[in-house]
Amino acid sequence: MKVTVLLAHPDKKSFNHAIAMAATETLKANRHEVNYHDLYDENFPAILPAEEIPRDVPLPPEIKKHCSEIAQADGIIIIHPNWWGQPPAILKGWIDRILRPGVAYKFADGDMGDGDLIGLLKAETVLIFNTSNTPVEREANLYGDPLELLWKNNILLSCGAKNYHRKNFGIIITSTLEQRQAWLAEAGEITTRYFPKKIKISHQVISSNRIAHHAIQIGLPDISLYAVRHLGNSSQRNSLRSHFSRQLPGKAP
Repeated sequence: MKVTVLLAHPDKKSFNHAIAMAATETLKANRHEVNYHDLYDENFPAILPAEEIPRDVPLPPEIKKHCSEIAQADGIIIIHPNWWGQPPAILKGWIDRILRPGVAYKFADGDMGDGDLIGLLKAETVLIFNTSNTPVEREANLYGDPLELLWKNNILLSCGAKNYHRKNFGIIITSTLEQRQAWLAEAGEITTRYFPKKIKISHQVISSNRIAHHAIQIGLPDISLYAVRHLGNSSQRNSLRSHFSRQLPGKAP
């Protein structure tokens, strides 16, 4: 899978950078193709010019490249801090310039722009990792969790993402080293849950979770039967049996 990772934090020593590294390393270990963008490091031009607002206009090369990449992404991971209940301005600028009509959404034929949006993103799964120094209860009860409303109920719903998960880590400023290490491990676990490891057998790359799920669904007593039925030789079968012996309780290795 092609997964785009976006990081929006100006401090390279921030916990956001550590989360981005954990997620990216996990994706690569799981054999996914990663397109990584540190928006501050790349000095992303966040201001949307007026001439870029219409749908069918020429775009600057950098913006065109981002649009093409996000349109082709199978998954998206976004890491940013909670600043006044919003993403940093540079990420908001990325949203304004990249999640544009014709790339992330469109309107129905005949709709003048006041109807429901039709999502166009190929990416069905989007993960959002946030950091905050605000207690969870205050964020939800006093502020109404504005980041959840922004990402889930507004942007991603409008752009067609079907599988969404957001995790907030905090309170960062008073956290211990042990807490931060546990949070990084959790970020890796969440990443693997939504972007599981691919098993490479000969010239095929296969989702281990998908194979195990289908094997159980169709009631096969041995994972090797599923492997030979779908992959067709003993070498591939033995590789799968070895891998899934730990995933299917009660199945012989």
